[in-house]
Amino acid sequence: MLHARLTLDPARSVGPVSRRLFGAFVEHMGRGVYGGIHEPAHPTADADGFRRDVIDLVKELGVTTVRYPGGNFVSGFRWEDSVGPRSERPVRLNLAWHSTETNEVGLHEFASWLEKVDAELMLAVNLGTRGILEALDLLEYANVPSGTALAEQRIRNGRTQPFDVRMWCLGNEMDGPWQLGQISAEDYGKLASRTAKALRQVDPDLELVACGSSGAGMPTFGEWERVVLSHAYDDVDFISCHAYYEEKDGDLDSFLASATATDHFIETVVATADHVGSVRRSSKRMDISFDEWNVWYASRVQSGLPKRIDDWPVAPAISEEPYTVADAVVVGNVLMSLIRHADRVTSASMAQLVNVIAPIAAEPQGPAWRKSTFFPFATTSRLARGVALHVDVDAPSHVTAEHGAVPLVDAAATADVDAGMAALFLVNRSQVEEAEVSVDVSALGVSTVEEALTLSDPDPYAANTSERPARVGLRPNLRATVADGTLRVTLPPVSWTAVSLR
Repeated sequence: MLHARLTLDPARSVGPVSRRLFGAFVEHMGRGVYGGIHEPAHPTADADGFRRDVIDLVKELGVTTVRYPGGNFVSGFRWEDSVGPRSERPVRLNLAWHSTETNEVGLHEFASWLEKVDAELMLAVNLGTRGILEALDLLEYANVPSGTALAEQRIRNGRTQPFDVRMWCLGNEMDGPWQLGQISAEDYGKLASRTAKALRQVDPDLELVACGSSGAGMPTFGEWERVVLSHAYDDVDFISCHAYYEEKDGDLDSFLASATATDHFIETVVATADHVGSVRRSSKRMDISFDEWNVWYASRVQSGLPKRIDDWPVAPAISEEPYTVADAVVVGNVLMSLIRHADRVTSASMAQLVNVIAPIAAEPQGPAWRKSTFFPFATTSRLARGVALHVDVDAPSHVTAEHGAVPLVDAAATADVDAGMAALFLVNRSQVEEAEVSVDVSALGVSTVEEALTLSDPDPYAANTSERPARVGLRPNLRATVADGTLRVTLPPVSWTAVSLR
């Protein structure tokens, strides 16, 4: 058995845990929208065609914001196609995912769905194939109360009150060669700055997100952020991070340590942003919007997409990952990394929400169920309140091929002192050994374990399916006790655990 020692102290806080950390992402990709959130012929569909079983699961998941409508899709998107009478909306090619976009679900419909799930809209504008004027038009349509051509058009289209979208993404992954309209950091930084200035002439209180690198593995990573922010630092509030993780060549040890790469990614972007701020002699602090992240077996995608010019299916199945116990442990661990950096990561979006690389599966005309990754996200969203705490971890390490030496036990914690509650999140990365963890909680004055939940299985590749939707889930951890200012909890191999403390 492994042994690890931790210390929690409310005096050593990182920063407040923003509710926006528990955001998600919906793109017009695969069956994420059509057949995911929207299926008018489904037995549970409401009057607007949205699946009520999916709505219930999204609410249970605890999602706070949703980034929309992309993603790669947005760089070819004409927002005007998605408003007005459905019968008059044009059918378009979705070049990002070689499929057909019917525009049956657009801005109005998606905003009404967000009201049903009690989440905030985070809207992306197309800076790939369009530009400043189109972004201004969308802002006028969405946020101006009345009296202008586009505001009155929105009212005629059935929305009297403005959408009042506060967070806006200035394009998507503009460094990516797969992106329609890919441009250099120099050109994008100038475009982002000009677009931000223009949008603020309409509403100076918008929260704007500039595109960071589309991944830490990009050859321009770091330099992209530096150049973009050298132009746009004074004009935007966030720089974005995107990261996806997958097990490669059977290397489970490296995969389970993916969150160490998240830590490094965040800290590198923070250092770069702070460097630019220092050079500019600015007192402003740049926050991070980690607005795409998840486990995604992206290496499998391109081989499955249609390629013929006469083959553009509507809502084909793309990246419907089954998600295993190991995948869920990594998802939980990445969330822990975001919490550890709560002073700078103040917005995040797990990509995506339903069917496509998603915690929720929805069968056509059939049931919806929770995939393994649902559980760490929902539990963390529910328990992580107040401020994030620095956690001192003394644990044995092992060497991974991808990340070098990493601790076998990882941890993050939050404390809501006013409510008298704290939460501890733990991962055991060992494939073979249990971990006995002792935690000094004396400074928190903890007296009770409210609940202790663990996700694990003897088979790290176990997954939920429509036939066995409860194969993987959270189970009470009966080996969590607190006495004399010390919490003791035992972690199974390849596991994620949440402990709520009073």
